[in-house]
Amino acid sequence: MKTVSELSRRSFLAGSGTLALSVSFGLTASQLAQAQTANFNPNGWVNIAADGTVTLMSPAAEMGQGTMTAMPMLLAEELDLDWKNVKVVQAPGNPKLFGNPRFGGGMVTGASRTVQGYYDPIRMAGAQVRLVLLDVAAKAMNVPVTELRTEKGHVIHSSGRKMGYGELAKVAQVPSELPKVDKSMLKPMRDFKIIGTDIARVDVASKSNGTAKYGIDQRMPGMLWASVLRAPVHGETLVKVDDSAAAAVPGVKRVVRLPYGVAVVADSFHTARKARDLLKAEWSTTSKARNHQSDKVLAEYVARSENLLDKGIDFLSHGNASLSIAGASKTFSATYTSEMVSHICMEPMNCTAKVDGDKIEVWAPSQSPTFIIGALGGAAGFKPENITIHITLLGGGFGRRVEPDYAVDAALVAKAMPGTPIQVIWTREDDIAHDKYRPLTSQHLVAAVDAQGKITGLLHRVVSEGIYARVAPPAFKASGGKDAPVLEGTEITYNIDNHHVQFMIEERGVQAGFWRAVGPGYTKFAIETLIDEIARGVGADPLAYRLQLLDKTPRGAAVVREVGAMANWGRSLPAGRALGLAYSDAWNTHIAMVAEVSIEGGRPRVHQVWAAVDCGHALQPRNIQAQVEGSVVFGLSAALHERITLKNGEAQQTNLNSYRILRAHETPLISVKVMPTDNHPGGMGEAGLPPIAPAVANAVASLTNKRLRTLPFASV
Repeated sequence: MKTVSELSRRSFLAGSGTLALSVSFGLTASQLAQAQTANFNPNGWVNIAADGTVTLMSPAAEMGQGTMTAMPMLLAEELDLDWKNVKVVQAPGNPKLFGNPRFGGGMVTGASRTVQGYYDPIRMAGAQVRLVLLDVAAKAMNVPVTELRTEKGHVIHSSGRKMGYGELAKVAQVPSELPKVDKSMLKPMRDFKIIGTDIARVDVASKSNGTAKYGIDQRMPGMLWASVLRAPVHGETLVKVDDSAAAAVPGVKRVVRLPYGVAVVADSFHTARKARDLLKAEWSTTSKARNHQSDKVLAEYVARSENLLDKGIDFLSHGNASLSIAGASKTFSATYTSEMVSHICMEPMNCTAKVDGDKIEVWAPSQSPTFIIGALGGAAGFKPENITIHITLLGGGFGRRVEPDYAVDAALVAKAMPGTPIQVIWTREDDIAHDKYRPLTSQHLVAAVDAQGKITGLLHRVVSEGIYARVAPPAFKASGGKDAPVLEGTEITYNIDNHHVQFMIEERGVQAGFWRAVGPGYTKFAIETLIDEIARGVGADPLAYRLQLLDKTPRGAAVVREVGAMANWGRSLPAGRALGLAYSDAWNTHIAMVAEVSIEGGRPRVHQVWAAVDCGHALQPRNIQAQVEGSVVFGLSAALHERITLKNGEAQQTNLNSYRILRAHETPLISVKVMPTDNHPGGMGEAGLPPIAPAVANAVASLTNKRLRTLPFASV
């Protein structure tokens, strides 16, 4: 058995600056385990085994967006690996090893920051490992390193002699000083062999044959199930409970009181839920949310957004929008609203936990181990070093699984029953009624236009409950009250000299959260429909007008031109149909979309959607296409149907019989063209959602001369 010092000589940290990747050569599974028990962590990212197999850790949660494939592709590209010898496993919840630089080192998957955050650091570390392999091969072959190159998992000498990475792993000794790398040493786009190819996603096979393991699939000897009763209104607490009927149900093992509710633990989830429904609970009535009536609150939001004397907080300000509006030849103004919407992930919220003394082990379908670690420390009293987190596959995330509430459930119940694995499962009603909704918003926009029809100024005012204000109060306070997720998307690349965005925060007690596309899902709706209205108001073609606004953004102009060509913009259409166009630059990705729409029964019917997308380096073009298709369906569902309304703070929609989503027969034909450019990759998991609602609304305006300014759409 190798000693830790011997193992250390075969392991090292690669990378520079923002991320260090631990690499090991030739260690077996048992040796890796031995190294870990000795508090030495060589397998943090990659292990090159003696048989040539390369095991790569994927640091991001896999929820159907393909990150479990994309992240290892970055290492494989710079390491010149043969993909057929690559094995990918999910990284454990360890922010110190796997934290995302774009989240300040937090281990979080979301906000379309995964590829953007890890792209350069992982590639640089891969390039450094490659240089180490070349150095090892030069010594093994007794040749100058300048005569060597790498290809498909081999180091090849100019004479034709070659050694596989597995052979090198057997003799590898880490140099005392690692080679220096910088971005200039990374492969240029023209030399990519893995990035930009349609490698099969590593998660798809198991999902197709039924062997994939999600959080809800976790099973352990002696495991019990728990169902939690929560207050019907956000922010209320338990006053008292009569649990006698629940405790009497056969199979019930215990009733556990929580700070925010009551958990029933039983030998099956069915039994736990059945008994939970027998609890007779009395709740407090002091929460702010208790006064929340959706219609009334929305009207108040609208009034506040239109009250220009209420300055709120400046989110961004370029030039002098007020002055340009005051001196404009013409102004255009409109108010837009968006209702709260739910995530309705296919896999309900769940988590499994086991407590052993002062230690806890958690199995969670989570987007954020960092948030779980923080929550279990604050709510359950566990020290970070005593928390072990296993991230499973996620049956949908969309921002909901950034929240740690379901993990807190499992931790508190498991703490009350040490030694017993506890799996908490939420019902669909729990999921919807106790969701962290996309916030209710009102936006008021005023645009100044000169005599030539050019926009000279834009004022954009947003009223909303906060997200960072709840999730990350220190960051919110440090920003001066700028709630970035709520306001994201108000930034624009359009050539408008004077631009002012104001934020008016509301505190109504409803827990707003991250929802797919977050801010841009409604901010781009407002911007793009107003741009379209201005174009038609000054007698310009909406596509040509956007091209003028994008005269300093060639990538944006290119996708607008391309989608116009895809949809044959300007062609004659069958009677009762029209095309609508929208553009988005959110997450450093440029995407333009055209929708072909008719009106049936006073409602938009979307027949076809075209999209052109430039996300820079396109890691997996086919997967990018799939992400846009999924985003279109997701966004169209919210635009046509989805809303959560509260009455006295209680959600009036609690399952899919009352919370309407898009039906299969309403799904349009979707055509996507991926347009790679030699730029750092932008985000993709959310980029396809913002343009769909305004594209449809603009088509409706072309058909009816009526502007849709609410999400979901009103009847026309």
